[in-house]
This record gives sequence, C-alpha cells and structure tokens, in this order.
Amino acid sequence: MKMSWTWFHKLGSPKWFYSLSGRLLPWLSVAAVLLLLAGIAWGLAFAPADYQQGNSFRIIYIHVPAAMLAQSCYVLLAVAGVVGLVWKMKLADVALQCAAPIGAWMTALALVTGAIWGKPTWGSWWVWDARLTSMLILLFLYFGIIALGQAIGNRDSAAKACAVLAIVGVVNIPIIKYSVQWWNTLHQGATFTLTERPAMPAEMWLPLLLTVLGFYCFFGAVLLLRMRLEVLRREARTQWVREQVLGSLGREAAR
Repeated sequence: MKMSWTWFHKLGSPKWFYSLSGRLLPWLSVAAVLLLLAGIAWGLAFAPADYQQGNSFRIIYIHVPAAMLAQSCYVLLAVAGVVGLVWKMKLADVALQCAAPIGAWMTALALVTGAIWGKPTWGSWWVWDARLTSMLILLFLYFGIIALGQAIGNRDSAAKACAVLAIVGVVNIPIIKYSVQWWNTLHQGATFTLTERPAMPAEMWLPLLLTVLGFYCFFGAVLLLRMRLEVLRREARTQWVREQVLGSLGREAAR
C-alpha cells in the first residue's frame, strides 16, 4: 500500500512524469500504428459483409472505437478533476486540459460516422434518439470544458472550474451507455464490449478489437505528447526543464 501511494505521488511530479512518458511514448505510438493498420485493413477488406446491412456496416470499425474512446476520455477528465481538487496535483489539470480536445474530436468523429451509418440504416442522417442526443450533449460538455479553461485567466481558478464541470458532467456517461435500455430508441444495443462475448462472428469482432485497442493506444500517445509539451510550457522556468532543453539542443548539435 505504501509503495502504491509513493508511485501515486511520484506521478504528480512533472519531472518524473516527463521522464516516464518519454519512455512510454514510442511503445504506444508503434502499437497504435500496428493495431490500427491491422484492424482497419482486416475490417474493411477481409471481414465478411453483414447479412442485413451489407458493406455499410464496415463503418463500425471507426464508429465504435471512437464512441468508446469519447466516453472513456470523459471519465478520465472526471478522475483528473477529483485528483486535482482533492490532492491538489497540478499535473491532473494538465491531463484534463490536454485530454479534453482529444475527447471532443473523438465525440465529433463518433457523431459523424454514426450519421453516415444511420443514413442507409434508418433513412436519415440524424434522429433525436436518446443515444445520439446524449452523445451530442457529451460534445457540448467537452466544448464547455475547453472554453472554460481558456476563458479564465487565473490558472488555479480555471483548473477548479474545469474539474467541477468534468465531475458534474460525468453523469452523462451512464446515460449514454444505458440509453438503449432505458428508452425505446432506434439505436441498436452495444455491438462490442470488453466484458461480454460478442454476438458477431470472430472474423468480424477480432478486427474491431484491434481497432479499439489501436484507438486507445493512439489516445495514450497523443495525450502524453500534449501533456509533455504543456508540462514544458508550465515549468519553463525550472532548472530541470532548462537542463532538458539544453540537453536536447546539445544532442541536435552533435548530429
């Protein structure tokens, strides 16, 4: 228990995080590229067509990972908000601010691909379905956090306001997840989860699993990269950042 708390507090150190993320970033980047290439190529070119939807179902290999990641990212924002408010870790605010734009892009991608999928399936680009409406609310929550973080000049006040909005808004996540069960909606139930056996055959869900994992690795790589840049910006006056920059310049000059 003591070791876990020590690791937790170490994670709040910008210098320790920068060092750890630098080691993780290449692995996540390579994993994201390999998983996405394999999953998307398999799903689009080799997976069999759906017996009802034909080839139009193939957008699932983009839509489902984007929708899952959009929701997971917001949960991360809420967790970062709690950590920032309770333990006063500034790195939690860095994570929250850097993850919000990625989550917004994933939500927008899920909505756009869902509309493309919905046109041949439902005959309409958009319906005010419970799942679609709650996903649109999620996008507005992301926009609210991004705008709030930029509108408040004082960094500590902005961090607290964004943390509160992230925590309050997380109530929308179970609404998104269970909307197809709580209300009579056009949207189908969960196509793929990590906890239940998929109903589709293996040659269809295996590439989907690869793309889901690829999306999460991509998210991890982009988030770490954005956080590293933000940490350098916020800690620009510290000695360790100066040493880091001078070391990087020295290595570039040596080349």
